[in-house]
Amino acid sequence: MSEDACRADVWLWRARFFKTRTLAAKFVDEGKVRLTRGAAPETRLDKCARPVKPGDHLVFAVGGRLIAIQIEALGERRGPPAEARGLYTALEE
Repeated sequence: MSEDACRADVWLWRARFFKTRTLAAKFVDEGKVRLTRGAAPETRLDKCARPVKPGDHLVFAVGGRLIAIQIEALGERRGPPAEARGLYTALEE
């Protein structure tokens, strides 16, 4: 995978939406994440290895909350919450 992309499950874990990468991978594999890239139509991620890039929009529901975000950065590691919040911007739905 190129340096400007990251696996969807790894990114969701780094951004601290899931406690473990395994939980993030299962969530993506179940088709619960929708991706919009540029002007392309919205697609449902069906494999955890699908790449995500800065500028992509993700929509998913966790804990009864609908989350719509734009990816701003990929991150190097799973850091503290303040660092994780810098990886995305919340979108208004």
